[in-house]
Amino acid sequence: MKIVKYTDIDPVEFNNEIAMGIKARVLIGKNDGAENFCMRIFKIAENGYTPRHTHEWEHEMFIQSGTGKVLDGNEWKPVTSGTAVFIPGNVEHQIKNSGTEPLILLCIIPSGAPEL
Repeated sequence: MKIVKYTDIDPVEFNNEIAMGIKARVLIGKNDGAENFCMRIFKIAENGYTPRHTHEWEHEMFIQSGTGKVLDGNEWKPVTSGTAVFIPGNVEHQIKNSGTEPLILLCIIPSGAPEL
């Protein structure tokens, strides 16, 4: 068993033209013996965004706080605190912070996918 406060994990920061204003942490992953899933948390700064990308695996997200938008193929959809998002495999997607406060989201991916 592992119990951890997410702020006790050092973040990996992304700040370039592909991914901007992101602090990402693996909460539970392969190093913890998780064989089926990886749980990550992302803190996206004001005007920040993840890469626009696709991959074969699905993933699920839960918006803990903030306001943002998620690209679903060709359409941007709004998300706010308390929103759950399912992204099927092979769907182009991206997450952007559209508010003034950090956008914090939990993201679950299957094992075998890159953890960060």
